[in-house]
Amino acid sequence: MTAEFEVTLQEMVFGGDAIGRLPDGRAIFVPYGLPGEKVRVVITEEKQSFAKGRILEVLAPSPQRIQPRCPHFGDCGGCSYQNLAYADQIVVKQQIVAQQIKRLAGLGDFPVAPVVPSPDEWNYRNSIHFHLSRDGKLGFQRAASNQLIAIRECHLPSAGISALWPKLELDADSGIERVHLREGVEGDILLGLESAIDTPPDFTVDFPVSAVFSGPDTRYVLSGDEFVLMEVKERVFRVSVSSFFQANLAQAANMVDHVLTLAGDLKGKTVLDAYCGVGLFSAFLAGKAKRLVGIEVSESSCNDFAVNMDEFDNVELYIDKVENVLPALKLMPDLVVVDPPRAGLDKHVIDELVKTKPDKIIYVSCDPATLARDIKRFSEGGYELKSLTPFDQFPQTYHIETVALMSRIKA
Repeated sequence: MTAEFEVTLQEMVFGGDAIGRLPDGRAIFVPYGLPGEKVRVVITEEKQSFAKGRILEVLAPSPQRIQPRCPHFGDCGGCSYQNLAYADQIVVKQQIVAQQIKRLAGLGDFPVAPVVPSPDEWNYRNSIHFHLSRDGKLGFQRAASNQLIAIRECHLPSAGISALWPKLELDADSGIERVHLREGVEGDILLGLESAIDTPPDFTVDFPVSAVFSGPDTRYVLSGDEFVLMEVKERVFRVSVSSFFQANLAQAANMVDHVLTLAGDLKGKTVLDAYCGVGLFSAFLAGKAKRLVGIEVSESSCNDFAVNMDEFDNVELYIDKVENVLPALKLMPDLVVVDPPRAGLDKHVIDELVKTKPDKIIYVSCDPATLARDIKRFSEGGYELKSLTPFDQFPQTYHIETVALMSRIKA
């Protein structure tokens, strides 16, 4: 028989769980619980030093608990905080960033700025990925599982995507495994169909949409273009189906403004934009600097970067992993901007960046745990954390973007 316990939850932790203590003193991580609640849980996973649980009953609910908007909340793994009002969500996210910085970077008293809230709490995503079930239904992964659940509604995608995705009909034997939708300027929609085979399915639509099929070794444009145009701060970016771009454009504009403020006067200076993607930050920094050097490993993003940065004569782009490019560059930048994937920076990247001795490093992070780890490594290399500002790119979820500024300590 699976063990059940009554637990009082203490605080939220990164990943969307609330943490409590079992009678034997072990921590238990509980999804969809809130601090202060008394809950009856069943153990779903046990380790020597901690356990994971699932709520069977909320015995004493938090006064902050609200009714989720979506009927899939608690089953779908996409949202963690729909049971909290948005004002409470951003307080939790600030606490979590501070928690990670204290625990992993050893900076217990560092003042984390208030979270910059998203301009939109709902329908903010300009891109979204669906999985395809065996019977051809669009769905998302079930929470803490590889199982899929068919989706009747979702309140995170933009209006254009929300209007289109229920119209999609895909045969169960089409070979399609994932569906990617991205909405661009003036409501243009880009549909990406991802498959484990190289043969595209029969494709017809009776509404305007660009569609691209991607197999292991092939790519076919089925209709329209293989990219969509996105707009941030009145600047238009080409973004191809395989390229990364910020999913919350209004909040991306706020992040760009913050990065420009932190960068300060760049006249006559050299900027390194590592993990530059299609050029979101480069496009606003290049016009202010003497020289801008971008590094990006994604071929798709590099192709978009070349188009998006075509107007500048002072921009260079290197196509490879950052850890491969940096040692050969022999660059001494004044400012470094890094926007790495969730895993953070490779230790060799940090070592190389420290060698280049930039006055400032602006670190844009989508994971406060790896950010805290890397801040500690930079501090060991002679850099001091100056500011830390979280931006809520993804309301209703546990995800949080953070922009950190580090300055070189001069002897």
